[in-house]
Amino acid sequence: MKRSTNNSLLTDRLVALGEMVRLRILRMLEREELSVGEVARIVQLPQSTVSRHLKVLGDGGWLVKRTEGTATFYRLVLDDLPRPCRELWLVVREQLGGPTGTGTTPELAEDVRRLAAVIAERRQDSQSFFGRVAGQWDEVRGELFGTRFTAESLLALLPREWTVIDLGCGTGNVAELLSPLVRRVIAVDASAAMLKAAQKRLEGRGNVEFVRGEIQRLPLKDASADAVVAFLVLHHVPEIAAALGEMRRVLRRGGVALIVDMVEHDRQSYRHTMGHHWLGFGEQRLGDELRRAGFGDVRFVPQTPEADAKGPGLFACTAFADH
Repeated sequence: MKRSTNNSLLTDRLVALGEMVRLRILRMLEREELSVGEVARIVQLPQSTVSRHLKVLGDGGWLVKRTEGTATFYRLVLDDLPRPCRELWLVVREQLGGPTGTGTTPELAEDVRRLAAVIAERRQDSQSFFGRVAGQWDEVRGELFGTRFTAESLLALLPREWTVIDLGCGTGNVAELLSPLVRRVIAVDASAAMLKAAQKRLEGRGNVEFVRGEIQRLPLKDASADAVVAFLVLHHVPEIAAALGEMRRVLRRGGVALIVDMVEHDRQSYRHTMGHHWLGFGEQRLGDELRRAGFGDVRFVPQTPEADAKGPGLFACTAFADH
């Protein structure tokens, strides 16, 4: 579109920056050239919505695009922008966390993690022998053997003599995976309805014991387990210190705790719709709490998110009862 003055050009480009989602998109497109579908997976919006935002950004002169087959790819090329626009973007980018940072908000950090997952999938697909050219090996393997066997097979590394406590067991999906591989599983939940569902699911599993109790006040003996696992439970617990103290109390010396939960995020609606007390956990905060509770050798590992997952990113944190 023809513009009469440099001022109108700059005004048009300013209008394109008027929504936060478009700033998030530009931030990712400065880092990587992406297709519409890849952008949609990162910002967790429908492709039709993302296409509209990309059109606004493209009309505003912020993006370059190229076509490869049926796919269209977009990129923000800083050196191609007029000087006033380039200087404007440098200021905006810095306020969003800089060119290489994770971002100034949990939402921006999630974008970076999802971008890494999208790029990893693309790289794996292009480099794999059974990639686009030689065939879809992952799809073939999935059709033949399913998608769960890799992760479930790794559970066979657990010592068979262990007793494992599954805190906040819910309907028993974790206990179901553990029970064939260890000597004993103690499934704990505060909800009678959840325990009933777990008992029905695990009917006939003689090595699973069901216990109703709160994680802050476990009705279990001291040093009664080799491992304690808490999957997506801790964010529901108002008294974190008490919960971690109880996890330490029921572990034998040298026992391991595994916590899987959400990284810090800013989805305030979770407090009201799902009763979350905590909007995820950061590595420093959780590590400090674990050490105060008597754990050592804390390891916090952010999990690579599935690109199609709609929730916040997850982490796996292990810690050992060392005194």
